[in-house]
Amino acid sequence: MAENKIFAGPRIRRIRNGLGLTQTAMAEELGISPSYLNLIERNQRPLTVQLILKLSQTYDVDIGDLRGEQQGSVAELRGVFSDPLLAGELPGEQELLEIAEAAPNAAAGVIKLYRAYREQHGRLSDLSDLLAREGRGTGLAGARLPIDEVREVFETRPNYFAALETAAETLHQTLAAGDDLMAALKIWLRKEHDISVRVLPVQTMPNWRRRFDRHSRRLFLSERLAPADRLREVALESCLLAFGEVISAEAATFAFTSDEARRLARFELLRYAAHALMMPYAAFQAAAERSAYDIDVLRGRFQVSFEQAANRLTMLQRQGAPGVPFFLLEVDNAGNRFRRAGARGFPVQRFGGGCPKLPIHAAFAQPGQILVESAEMPDGAEFLLVARTLEGLQAGFAERPRRTAILIGCDIGYKDETVYGRHLGTKPAAVGIGPACRLCERQACLARAEPPLTRPLGLDEMVTGLSAFDFQ
Repeated sequence: MAENKIFAGPRIRRIRNGLGLTQTAMAEELGISPSYLNLIERNQRPLTVQLILKLSQTYDVDIGDLRGEQQGSVAELRGVFSDPLLAGELPGEQELLEIAEAAPNAAAGVIKLYRAYREQHGRLSDLSDLLAREGRGTGLAGARLPIDEVREVFETRPNYFAALETAAETLHQTLAAGDDLMAALKIWLRKEHDISVRVLPVQTMPNWRRRFDRHSRRLFLSERLAPADRLREVALESCLLAFGEVISAEAATFAFTSDEARRLARFELLRYAAHALMMPYAAFQAAAERSAYDIDVLRGRFQVSFEQAANRLTMLQRQGAPGVPFFLLEVDNAGNRFRRAGARGFPVQRFGGGCPKLPIHAAFAQPGQILVESAEMPDGAEFLLVARTLEGLQAGFAERPRRTAILIGCDIGYKDETVYGRHLGTKPAAVGIGPACRLCERQACLARAEPPLTRPLGLDEMVTGLSAFDFQ
């Protein structure tokens, strides 16, 4: 019966304090001794059934409140202490429960304070972006996870690594792959490293895309992967074996502050190398120009996915043979950012990427369809934008996988070099967008999700504008 005991000391204390009673006065009304009540309030004695009924009758206490646990507060406190700023102070689950039980008002205060901190941090980040666009950079910085640190570095630099391109081209020439790179890689892995490749069912590999067994010298791939994704996984392993030291040397050029950030950066570089192996620079750049950067044509030519070909387009910045400087954004249907990259860095200052009117969000309503449009920023800068959903991993009946969409774009001045720009015609009607709602001052925007930082709200009871957040 021990599991049925109710310890509710902090709640009894709050009831007593709320009524303005001393322990002696409350004990007298409940028919118990003050010392026994003191033990109950310190959770050294459980509540008996008789005492619970007496509390309910005397003080109109809801019995359910005495049994209730602060699970909601515990979950929110867990989120607070998982922040990088407090990661070193993360208490155990029991300590979080004690905080929520013993001091619920204090716990609520901590949660409110943390929410305010996150809101202010978001506003400061937006304000920092706004000032940077005006040429007034700031040193504002908040606590960041390793993934945030890596993303910041890779998103702000050109998505081109000459050493990796050279190493990948050398390996590709060694393979003499012809039209079947997968077969050539399997032969090379078997011949040079005694590694065989096998595709295993979901039941055997429930949690992995790829796994290399060093003892049996076998590379296992999940059957969830589409053929193009299987090719990338094999290419990843091949690049690691063929020129892992080149990848390590490239990763060492970044001054990351943690081992986890360095590992993430190494994986990003390995992924870059795999794309370079699958789509060698010279051949891909020539094919891209001939096809007017038609991603569907390129994916068929190199037997890759839409996402892989689009990613490769952002890497064409070799001196003497550059391509159109594309940039790329990938999000899920909840708006969470998955990755950003650009041939010259992702244009955060000029483009932003946080506008709800971008075609990448509309793409989810038309899966598999390519959406093309031109977009104009408030300062008059125009971009050619192409968006499409991605297939993702093959899911089972009862699973709900993450689905994403990709947006690839460039300055409107390059539109005539692409099949997508030619499709728009000579004078395309540009969609008015902004960098993000907090940084955009477009009036009467039907898609506005937040008021701008730079304007006060227009609270007029006599006039209601089109936007949900009218401002002056």
